[in-house]
Order: sequence, then structure tokens, then C-alpha cells
Amino acid sequence: MPLGRCRILGCRKRLWSPKSIFVNVAAPLETSVHSRNLRGWVKVASDLVKARLTLMVVLTTWMGFSLGSPESSDWMSCVHAIIGTSLLAAGASALNQWWESDLDARMRRTASRPIPAGILTPLTVLAFGVAISIVGLAWLVFAVNLLTAFLGALTLATYVFLYTPLKQTTELNTWVGAIPGALPPLMGWTAATGQLGAGGWSLFAILFFWQLPHFMAIAWLYRDEYAQAGFRMLSGRDPDGRRSASSAIRNTIALIFVSIVPFLQGISGRIYLSVALVLGGLFLIQSIRFALLLNVMAARRLFFASIFYLPIILAVLVMDRTKEVSSRSSLLRGSSTISVPRPGVFVFNRWFRLPGDGA
Repeated sequence: MPLGRCRILGCRKRLWSPKSIFVNVAAPLETSVHSRNLRGWVKVASDLVKARLTLMVVLTTWMGFSLGSPESSDWMSCVHAIIGTSLLAAGASALNQWWESDLDARMRRTASRPIPAGILTPLTVLAFGVAISIVGLAWLVFAVNLLTAFLGALTLATYVFLYTPLKQTTELNTWVGAIPGALPPLMGWTAATGQLGAGGWSLFAILFFWQLPHFMAIAWLYRDEYAQAGFRMLSGRDPDGRRSASSAIRNTIALIFVSIVPFLQGISGRIYLSVALVLGGLFLIQSIRFALLLNVMAARRLFFASIFYLPIILAVLVMDRTKEVSSRSSLLRGSSTISVPRPGVFVFNRWFRLPGDGA
């Protein structure tokens, strides 16, 4: 798509000029309000908060809460954890786009984002990102607990202030970026239990190692665009794909091993173990196939294998949760070891009290 043109709803009207980005916040908004309907603005909002990424944050946070909570859990706490985590994810995505707006303009796959397309000014996106991040962090502090809020702040800081600038300086940014991507299920776990535990860390490990072969496929497919934009990716010095494929194989093998850990910990049963081994084997086959063929089709199949793998294994992990972990969670919630403060929970309880709740 040509730089500066918007294809939302087929609109080809030019909305961007070098001067308009740095004018006041209202000018481009006033121009585009009259030329964009509700569906178009939903698309803009979706791009701004990276809706698919935020949806994955929601699902993994819920999964972590489900595994860490007893059968009769406080699902209002789960809702609060999802809201706070989602707001932080949306804020981090907006701040990332503000930081990289000039680089996004150089890549076809990101040139239609709100800033490079001239739909929103950098100041608007910055203000939105800061505001929604603060709201999300405060939500976790007052409605969930301080430990989950700390992990949320760590996720935001790592993604925006560490991963984002490292993308232009070192190939290690991929491994650094996998850390904030793996923290949401751990946040769900701490929201349910009030503490860090081996089960929560095993969920973190699954998400961490899953991201690496997933992103190796993406980075190799778009290696030319990343190089043109100035991003330092492993694929940038790997034209034939050998290094990317080797990394994908290593991390897929690591993923298979860490995916067994929930069964060894007694969190899940044999159904989950069987599914984890089968899906991990299929995932590994696609990684090996990519290494053998080293072409675009093999890289795409590896990418789709990663998309296929994650929701299925997480769904089975939750469905095959053992009764033992539920009873252990119940005991933990009733013990004195769970003492993470929730300084404003009484306020939210008044706002969100359900019919039939005790006074």
C-alpha cells in the first residue's frame, strides 16, 4: 500500500502529509471524522491496540487464572485481572507504535497503522497509551493485588522500554520480547493465588518458548521489510533461513519439554500429556520441514502450525485440570500465606456486587 494512503473501507483519500503529523492533535482527527464511519474507526482502534495480540493476552490471563483458582473461584477477580491486563496490553501496543512510527512507515505490513497512515497524530497516540496504561496498572493495584500489578508494570516496562529500542540494536530483542509476551498467564495465576508458584512459572515457560519458533517464521517471511526499516533481526543476516530454522527447531524441542511440566506437577492429567506430545511433535515436524526446504511455503506452514498449536494446548490444559490442583488452590486461598494486599478492593466490590452476594 502506498505510504500515506488509507484503505479502510476502500477509502483512497490522502490523509497524510509530513507537516500534518506534527500539527495539533485535533486537526487530523477533524479531517478524518467526516470521512470515516463507525466500522472504519473500529478498524483504527483495532490497529492501535493490536487487537489480536490483546485477545491473546486476555485468553492467556484467563487460562492462568483458571488453572490457579479453585473450582468455586471468585470469577469477579478474574474479570478484574483480565480488564487490567488488557488495558496494559493496549497501552503498551499504543506506546510501541508511537515509538516506532517512523519505522512502521517503511514497512508495507505496518504502513497502514494509525500514525504512519496519518489517521492519528503521534501526540494523540502517546497520550492514549500513557493514560490507558496508568488506568490498567491502577486497576490491577486496587481490584486485584499488588503482585499482579507489579508483574503488569514489569510487562509494560520490558515491552516498551527494553524490547522496543533493542529491536534496532541487537538480534537478542526476540528473546527479550518473549518475556512480556509470556507474563500474562503468570499474572492470571497470581491474580487467583496471590503468589508466584511453580505452576505459574510453567505457564510462563510454555508461552516463552512458543513465541520463538512462531516469530522466527514471521521474521524470515518479512526479513526484507525488517531490514529496510532498520530492525536488527536474526533473519536479517540469514537470507537462506538456516539460522532461523535452527533456532525454531531448538526452541520447539524446548517447548515440548516444558509443555510436559504441568503434567509432572499434577496440574493436568494424561489427556493433556498426550495432546501436548502429539501437538509438539507436529510442531517440530514443521520446524524440521522449514529447515530442510528453506522456502516461503515451509515458513508459512511453520507459522500456521504455531497458530494451530497454542489455543488447542491451552484449552486442553484447562479442560484436563486435575482435581488435586483445585483442592490445593482452595487450601492456599484459605491459608495465612496468601497475604498480598488489595488496597481498593472494597470500592470495586461495591461497584460490581452481584445479586445475592452477602452484605
